[in-house]
Amino acid sequence: MMLALSIIHMLSAVVLIAIILLQSGKTPGLSGAITGGSTETFMAKGNKSLDKKLARVTKWVATGFALITLVINLVL
Repeated sequence: MMLALSIIHMLSAVVLIAIILLQSGKTPGLSGAITGGSTETFMAKGNKSLDKKLARVTKWVATGFALITLVINLVL
């Protein structure tokens, strides 16, 4: 049982990292300072629904990760 929980814990950690890295940033950063940010807002309009889906999935995976961490700590 401990091995299965550890494997699920590691997989959820990798998935959580991947989902967070796939999300777009909230600030324009250096590219917004150079270009004025107008092209970035024009190009980013189509990604709003994807960002919402990724944010929702991030919440669920993070909750699962936290619960698995608690279960592992209770089992030990």
